[in-house]
Amino acid sequence: MQSIRFIRALAFAFIMLALSAAAQAQIAVSINIAPPALPVYEQPVCPAPGYIWTPGYWAYSAAGYYWVPGTWVEAPAAGLLWTPGYWAFGNGGYVWNAGYWGPQVGFYGGIVYGYGYTGVGYQGGYWNNRQFYYNRSVNNVSTTNITNVYNKTIVNNTTVNRVSYNGGPGGTTARPTAQQETAARGKHTPPTALQARQQQAARANRAQLASVNHGHPPVAATSKPGEFTGTGVMAAKGATTENKTSANKQSPASTKENRAANKAAATRANENKAAENKTASNRAAQNKTAESKAAAARAKENQAAEKSAAARANEQKANANKTAANRAAENKAAENKAAAARAKENQAAEKEAAAARANEQKANANKAAANRAAENKAAENKAAAARAKENQAAEKAAAARANEQKANANKAAASRSAENKAAENKAAAHAAPPTASAKRGQPAERPESAPKSETRPESAATEAHARPPKAPRASTEEQSRPKKEQEKPPQ
Repeated sequence: MQSIRFIRALAFAFIMLALSAAAQAQIAVSINIAPPALPVYEQPVCPAPGYIWTPGYWAYSAAGYYWVPGTWVEAPAAGLLWTPGYWAFGNGGYVWNAGYWGPQVGFYGGIVYGYGYTGVGYQGGYWNNRQFYYNRSVNNVSTTNITNVYNKTIVNNTTVNRVSYNGGPGGTTARPTAQQETAARGKHTPPTALQARQQQAARANRAQLASVNHGHPPVAATSKPGEFTGTGVMAAKGATTENKTSANKQSPASTKENRAANKAAATRANENKAAENKTASNRAAQNKTAESKAAAARAKENQAAEKSAAARANEQKANANKTAANRAAENKAAENKAAAARAKENQAAEKEAAAARANEQKANANKAAANRAAENKAAENKAAAARAKENQAAEKAAAARANEQKANANKAAASRSAENKAAENKAAAHAAPPTASAKRGQPAERPESAPKSETRPESAATEAHARPPKAPRASTEEQSRPKKEQEKPPQ
């Protein structure tokens, strides 16, 4: 008998250890019985700003399912929201997935916990500049101590579907979205010490057992964690007076019930001791067999637990490696894409700069060519004007020289004509017969002396140029020449 009690005690201790180890993660023990439906209860008033509602849930112990009341909990840090835990059916049993704090609300099985937890996300409020704003349409908030409030109607803001588990017969069929899976893989903060205290107080209260309250726990919600008495305690609808009284009278180790249990245990110990004295040999053999069997069972269970833990560790490591590889691949792809984009931008910029430089060079070349053409044209025009001016001056000088030569020729002709006439007159005078007085007193003139004037025309011309004589009368031959021929300058 004692061996059986010992084995049961060991099994219960193992379950408690498993439940304690799984408080922050998925529970390692699979339960064959589905959790009861969610009870219906009223939400107590929010005690102070910064508190966030965490809905109640069915937990499991060696005595069976027991209700952990919903309560207002102060967030561990500004900006964090609560993702409730949930039961999920898998591998022939029901497994508990613990809740957590995070910047986003993740997947909680599609369970409609109420008061903003509609099965997807949280509609009860939001953070803004480290201040939490409450939706009064789903939360019991007093405006006397909380001013950050708003009203937004939410569909199914009360617990209509009371199913408390996901999957399996009669469970919800919700599946996590990609955003919820991302939130599940993100950084989490485990439940606070006050939340753990709430669960411990519920487990120690026998009235919270589903086998006792039949799904109507006397403490369904509290205003603060661990406070199971007072005005902030809300009972589930349908809870009996007996259950309410039992809930208000919690069962610590120092109560009469525990003392009676201890007394009964002592009596049973005495009876067992007497029985052991009578059947010492049989009991020793049985104990040894039971201990061996229990040790084998414990070793097997420990081995299975270690194997399961190793498998989970390997799976987590594989998932972490896979996630790291995916992140590395994504980062590399992003870097390659960014590098390609930068190269493309640089190529486009270089091409644009080259085109701009080519256009600028072309424009400069065209401008230089235009300037050179304008300068050449101006130089040509200036040279042409200078040449025309020089030609004009040359023509003018040539005309002046021609006129001067003509005047000189006319002068020379007039001088020669006068000289010739004078010579003729002089010759005529010499040719006349001398008078009587001349014959007697003077010798005859030499005929050769008359043409002397012709040998020095320059003097006559010079004299004529110095003192220009009156224009001689044109001879008969010159008058007979045509006028044009007379005006034609000498060649």
